[in-house]
Amino acid sequence: MKTFNTMHTNYTYVVRHLRMCNSRYLSTNSFWSKRRSRSSKSSSITTNSVKVKDPDILTWNKAISSHMRNGRCDSALRVFNSMPCRSSVSYNAMISGYLRNAKFSLARELFDKMPERDLFSWNVMLTGYVRNRRLGEARKLFDLMPEKDVCSWNAMLSGYAQNGFVDEAREVFNRMPHRNSISWNGLLAAYVHNGRLEEARQLFESQSNWELISWNCLMGGYVKRNMLGDARLIFDQMPVRDAISWNTMISGYAQVGDLSQAKRLFHASPVRDVFTWTAMVSGYVQNGMLDEARKYFDEMPVKNEISYNAMLAGYVQDKKMDIARQLFEAMPCRNISSWNTMITGYCQNGGITQAKKLFDVMPQRDCVSWAAIITGYAQNEHFEEALNMFVEMKRDGENSNRSTFSCALSTCADIAALELGKQIHGQVVKAGFETGCFVGNALLGMYFKCGSTDEANNVFEGIEEKDVVSWNTMIAGYARHGFGGQALILFESMKKTGVKPDEITMVYILYVP
Repeated sequence: MKTFNTMHTNYTYVVRHLRMCNSRYLSTNSFWSKRRSRSSKSSSITTNSVKVKDPDILTWNKAISSHMRNGRCDSALRVFNSMPCRSSVSYNAMISGYLRNAKFSLARELFDKMPERDLFSWNVMLTGYVRNRRLGEARKLFDLMPEKDVCSWNAMLSGYAQNGFVDEAREVFNRMPHRNSISWNGLLAAYVHNGRLEEARQLFESQSNWELISWNCLMGGYVKRNMLGDARLIFDQMPVRDAISWNTMISGYAQVGDLSQAKRLFHASPVRDVFTWTAMVSGYVQNGMLDEARKYFDEMPVKNEISYNAMLAGYVQDKKMDIARQLFEAMPCRNISSWNTMITGYCQNGGITQAKKLFDVMPQRDCVSWAAIITGYAQNEHFEEALNMFVEMKRDGENSNRSTFSCALSTCADIAALELGKQIHGQVVKAGFETGCFVGNALLGMYFKCGSTDEANNVFEGIEEKDVVSWNTMIAGYARHGFGGQALILFESMKKTGVKPDEITMVYILYVP
């Protein structure tokens, strides 16, 4: 059972905030509107030799934008086509509306038909592609632009950075004639988010004018990877700190079990919010010190769902279900994680009846809820009920995840339900999980236990990245069905592929007939 990870929350917040910074230029913001308004305030717009006063065309443009914001693209087009005269703002409103509503071909068609395009028109089209992760089309358009401003460059950099193309982002950054804080923060966040911390540090040290959010981002990257020494150096060098800075370091120490340092920083922190307190509760919970965790929990001036869930998970992990239930009933605010924690706890401690009662009264369920109850039935050897719950989940319209598929397949294996296993296999293929080793291994076990060695071999060949469990399942399956020679051939292939045999592998090989 995973408890709440405050460190991850702080780090995610920092990266999300940086991404929001990177996205400032991706919106049709007031700066451009005001600039356009100022430039045309003193003159009327002339198209096809017809003069139309600013207030008239402004009304038409507002109508287009209103329709587009509400997804009424056809109505916006009717307004556009009815206009006696159009400005570039009219075209831009239509194009940005089409992009917002994922009508890319219509946006590009109208963009190509524009009688005149200004820089803003190019940026609208470019950021539309970037927002929707159509980076190939974005780059082609970017390279065609007759002129670019810092917003154009930042849009392209952000598109690459936010989709994991760090080297491409760096290439754009290096070519930029002018950079602003969004450019620097965008590349820094790309390095940190993709674990390239040495490059992030080099970039950070290449200039000194960093914002607080940038310091927090780099520190959070180190903390996320348990590099507490490097994180502390950043923390100690910070010219100013906020609550996120303190919470990130406190969480980092707590997660690695250095509770003395976490406690020291906690008491030194000038501001303690609910995340600061929850970091301490989670740290003590994860290190099995429930009494200390409860002391901090009880002293919290304000608690939220995350605080309660951290304490609740601690009792569940320690198999203290009676205390967990008392806390659960006392919670003023429960979310779906609270319910899932209790259901999982009951299932893991043999209380499948209590788990089902809670499951039945849940205000809402997700795939984790279904996986918990299905796994609970299977682990308690109620195989028929487990499969019934899987079928009910499909009827309820809930999409299966890897855990529910794996559990259902393992249950089919336990009761030799080959036909149902094949049906579930079909659903696995539709969901795109067949090539992953987690569900793939469950398929292997199901087919071998049902005596279908050919189907098992087909599945094995389709698993893209086989782990030691995949190889062990195949070797054991062949050995149990009397194909000792095939098992030994697989063992040699396993070694050649670089997968290291473990103790289980050797046991299977020793008993090959």
